[in-house]
Amino acid sequence: MKLVVVSAGLSVPSSTRLLADRLAAETEAKAKAQARADVEVEVVELRDLAVEIAHNFTNGFPGRKLAAALDAVAGADGLIVVTPVFSASYSGLFKSFFDVLDQDALTGKPVLIAATGGSARHSLVLEHALRPLFAYLRAVVVPTAVYAASEDWGAEGLPERVERAAGELAALMTGLSAARQAAPAAPAKAEAGGFEVIPFAEQLAALRPAG
Repeated sequence: MKLVVVSAGLSVPSSTRLLADRLAAETEAKAKAQARADVEVEVVELRDLAVEIAHNFTNGFPGRKLAAALDAVAGADGLIVVTPVFSASYSGLFKSFFDVLDQDALTGKPVLIAATGGSARHSLVLEHALRPLFAYLRAVVVPTAVYAASEDWGAEGLPERVERAAGELAALMTGLSAARQAAPAAPAKAEAGGFEVIPFAEQLAALRPAG
C-alpha cells in the first residue's frame, strides 16, 4: 500500500510538517497491523514545488518535480493533507496544488485532513474549508479531522485525535486494498427479495475511475 502525505508548511522546521509526520507514522503502524503488509510512505513538500505550481498555471504544463508529485497523489491508496491556516482558511499554496491536480485523481480515495494554527479559534477551518474542498473532489474524507494549535503540542488530546484519525484512514486504506485484490474473482451478487444486492466494497471500487 502507498500512503502519500501532502504538507503545505512554509518554514523550516514546520509545525505543519511535524503534524504530518505524526499522522503518517501512526497511520503506517495501524495499516501494517491491520493488513499485515508493507506500507510505502511518500511526503510531498509543497514549499519545494511553489515555482513549478505557478508555472503550471501560466503555461499549462507541470515541471518534472510537480508531475512526480501529482502522479504520487493520484496513485496513492490513502492521502494525508496538512495545511497551515492563513486568513481563516487553507494556504494559497495548498489550494493551488489541488487546483492543478487532475479533477478525477481523488475520486473514491481515502483522505485525512489536518491543519495547524496559532490559535484554537481557527479549528473550524477543517469543517468550513478543507472538508468541503475534498468532498467536491469526490474523495472519501475520514470522520476525524486533526487541528493543532500552538498550545496543543505536548498537551492532552492531540495524541488521541491523531491516533483516532490515523486508525480511520488505515481502515479505509486496507479495506479498499482488499477489495481491489478480490475484484478479479468477481464475487457473486446476492439476491434479496427479488432485487440484486451488490456488496458495498464492489460499489465503492466502481466509483474510482478506470485506468
